[in-house]
Amino acid sequence: MSFHIHHRNNNNTTTQPSLSDVPKRYVAIIGGGLVGTLATLYFAQRGWDVNLFELRKDPRIPENSENSGIFQRSINLALSVRGLSALSKPNLDLEKIVLESAIPMKGRMIHIGKDKLSSQPYGSFGENIYSVERNFLLESLFNTVESFNNVKIYFQHQLKRCDFDKGLLEFENKEDGKLVQYTADLIIGADGVHSTVRRQLMRIINMNYQQEYIPHIYCELTIPPKVTEKGNETEFIMDSNHLHIWPRHSFMLIALPNKNKSFTCTLFMPHENFDSIKTEDDLITFFQCNFPDFIQLIGEQQLKKEFFHNPKGSLLSIKCKPYHYRNRAIFIGDAAHCMVPFYGQGMNCGFQDVELLDSIFDKYNITSFRSDDDKLNLALEEFTNIRQPDSVAICDLAMYNYIEMRSRVTSPLYLIRKKVEDWLHWLFPRRFVPLYTMISFSTMRYSDAIQRWKRQRRIFNVTWITVSTGIAISVFWRYYYRRLRW
Repeated sequence: MSFHIHHRNNNNTTTQPSLSDVPKRYVAIIGGGLVGTLATLYFAQRGWDVNLFELRKDPRIPENSENSGIFQRSINLALSVRGLSALSKPNLDLEKIVLESAIPMKGRMIHIGKDKLSSQPYGSFGENIYSVERNFLLESLFNTVESFNNVKIYFQHQLKRCDFDKGLLEFENKEDGKLVQYTADLIIGADGVHSTVRRQLMRIINMNYQQEYIPHIYCELTIPPKVTEKGNETEFIMDSNHLHIWPRHSFMLIALPNKNKSFTCTLFMPHENFDSIKTEDDLITFFQCNFPDFIQLIGEQQLKKEFFHNPKGSLLSIKCKPYHYRNRAIFIGDAAHCMVPFYGQGMNCGFQDVELLDSIFDKYNITSFRSDDDKLNLALEEFTNIRQPDSVAICDLAMYNYIEMRSRVTSPLYLIRKKVEDWLHWLFPRRFVPLYTMISFSTMRYSDAIQRWKRQRRIFNVTWITVSTGIAISVFWRYYYRRLRW
């Protein structure tokens, strides 16, 4: 809504109001996960009054984090350039705080068989991605949010209904069961894959929506730290500067390092593989057949306990359009583009959503005052138009990378091709850039990265065929044709 306030001076002429006379905007951010809390920081720095609503209890209280949904998950996250860029923009040194507790990973360590390892660097120039613990990152964001006077956080608030045109939100306060209402000039849905904001918007706009469950599910396991000979110290039991992968074609196991020198591991397998493991003997037989070295790392008792006790999670990909409704609402993060985790871009993509939205607000010079609603409408529309094709691109790439991680990384042809690509990038760093480098070590649009990758691949394939043909002709001439002549 726009407020037009006029003041008259002594000469009876109309003058424009000062900003101090114009009401400030309120933004309601639904979802206190990583993306929602970062969005809160950005809007707070823009001077908006921010209300942040989260269904669960405060995750910084230990007893809450141990028994509360998403905050119970200890899955590590792979932080790369896009996420770091977004963390650096609020000028709060967040990226420094996070990197101090993150572990750099320079490449993949492929566990091909028992005691057989192969290191595959991520970049040609020593680039790293970072293993960061979800809970630590979330707590750091919440602690920073609380330093702003223009932010209010409401835990245990479940969104029940939205009237987007009126900016009216109705929540159930889980502490006392009462329904409470709030108003906002802008509603932001950062409430995850099963977004209530998105579901409410689908009732009033024509939204294209697509979701796909893949046949694989996951289970989390933990490799404990190694106790040193001194007995009172611990160390990593494996190389801590790699993402470890046990690729087994139709399934795989990965491990990321933690600051406490343990490894958080995730087993990805089809439903039927999990269903076939009914007893402890079945479990040990399966791991002895497929991951014999992993049993030595985790220990049989720990493996049995965690495999049968830890929950099994589904993997879902979501694409939709549009992401906004007029100048009243927008949704970001997993609510807009949930992807499978195999490119390590879910959090990075969500963080980049926040950074992009902020840059578009800068472009249209949108302030925290209710005086430019038409520009706000254009800004939200532009966000959808820019971000939606990029979201589709990274969702597809994440699905593609699962095949690569669980199978292709052991193929000789893949390894040769990767070596050649790295060599070309080293020789021509601007002209030839591997796809992984464009995705993980730049802030280039995902869709542009894929288009460039396709062009490079066509050139690479032609060059590869030409060189291979030349080598074959040369070999034939040297060893066969000359013999035939004689």
